[in-house]
Amino acid sequence: MTATQEAIAERIHSAESSRSASYLPMQEVCEALVLDAQFRQSLVSVRSLGRKHIRVGAVETFDGVPAFSSKWCLQKAVLPAREATPDYFKCLQQVLSATSAKVIIPSSDGTIALIRRHRKTLERRTRVALAKEPALGIAVNKGQTLEIARRLGLLIPRGVDIASVRDVDAAIREVGLPAVVKPEESWMGDEKSGIRFSPQLVTTLHEAQQVVASMTRFGGNLLFQQFLDGRREAVSFLYAGCHMYARFAQWAKRTNPPLGGTSVLRQSITIPGDIGDQAERLVREIELEGYSEVEFRRDSAGHAYLMEINPRLSASVEIAVRCGVDFPYLLYQWASGDRIDEVKQYRVGTWMRYLMGDFITMIASLRRRGRPGIVSPPKAVLDFAATFFVPMEYDYLDWSDLGPLLPAAVGGIQSFLQQVRSRKVKT
Repeated sequence: MTATQEAIAERIHSAESSRSASYLPMQEVCEALVLDAQFRQSLVSVRSLGRKHIRVGAVETFDGVPAFSSKWCLQKAVLPAREATPDYFKCLQQVLSATSAKVIIPSSDGTIALIRRHRKTLERRTRVALAKEPALGIAVNKGQTLEIARRLGLLIPRGVDIASVRDVDAAIREVGLPAVVKPEESWMGDEKSGIRFSPQLVTTLHEAQQVVASMTRFGGNLLFQQFLDGRREAVSFLYAGCHMYARFAQWAKRTNPPLGGTSVLRQSITIPGDIGDQAERLVREIELEGYSEVEFRRDSAGHAYLMEINPRLSASVEIAVRCGVDFPYLLYQWASGDRIDEVKQYRVGTWMRYLMGDFITMIASLRRRGRPGIVSPPKAVLDFAATFFVPMEYDYLDWSDLGPLLPAAVGGIQSFLQQVRSRKVKT
């Protein structure tokens, strides 16, 4: 072991076992480790597995995240390393050695990119709750996914591939404006650094050039696609061994950011006949085992176009759990090689809201007024306020596990203030 590795190990394992410490020991056996503990789906996973009497720990690169405060989180580790870097991988190996975790559950694109590079090494120690290659590689690449979908007869947005700013003029002539620019793979970078890019709406040539220049600084291709502003729907699955164990559908009324972001207000729905069949055929064709969420966007005529597949637990997964489809537990069963429960029905019509995210979405709508797909300022404020009068479940709020509420609120406020400061600096 090198001096650097010894220092990392000491920082992880030598602290006192208290929730206020910066680096906590993980020296007891865990059955599951939930990585990327800052995310909503990570807290859902910790709660879900804990309720099933599974010993679960959580891992993140900074302290104070909601999952760490859950009563079901038996151990936590704050890794002294940046996400998706070689140092992060070394730290993770240290934690796996200390806990002998049976399964690891990642939730971020950067961590998945790191796991794909080192999967053989990891799987000597644990099982990874992700589909195997090449299915995983296809799912994280929008271009490959859309090509398979095209062969299956699914509708896909009109678009072209571009690699640099020089391609923007031709792309606009082909697709028109407004348009959506998105990377083929959400995580772009290498082992030393990287960043996750979300889809960006562009309405002018100059704006398109700026977005493309920013997204291509790490290399890689982009998709330049037609803008669709209809209803966003998603179907989630747990698929293994040619059998579909669970299905769930929802639609997102509001997202953060307003275009192509994570859902902050969504409702469980009966699986639509068109996209339900299409999504299932796509998952089977790719042989994408484990959990996946297939997203569609409808046009003004109601036709559904495939957007992408998320081959990891999505931020909106809590609504499925509360409606009776416990995807984190099903994923754990599959990854660990246990018998998988089959879920044949779920509760329809349930609303769920991420309050801080919805507030940020309202503010973003006020700032972006007049842009395609953005409601007017009065409507944005009215819709936000009116939602309080709708029977609603709330992300983070679990009356049997209130610990995560305070760190979730603090984190949301900090995120909002950072966005405000960032916008002031740019102006």
